[in-house]
Amino acid sequence: MMEKIDIKKAQTIAKKKGLVPGKIKGTKAIQFTKGGNAKLESITWEEFEQILNEKGLAVYESAGFMRLMKA
Repeated sequence: MMEKIDIKKAQTIAKKKGLVPGKIKGTKAIQFTKGGNAKLESITWEEFEQILNEKGLAVYESAGFMRLMKA
């Protein structure tokens, strides 16, 4: 079952998995990335959280798997 988590917990999980927040260039579509994708750009956690709030999204987690969904 997916459980809503705060941004600090998301940062901890992302760090363990080698993930950083990113967005598709030229959009506000966000996701976690390991980098290396020319269509994605890494963004700060502050920008990631701001876009989450603007879009009414939250980070949900289950067994270490994270997903962005409506809050």
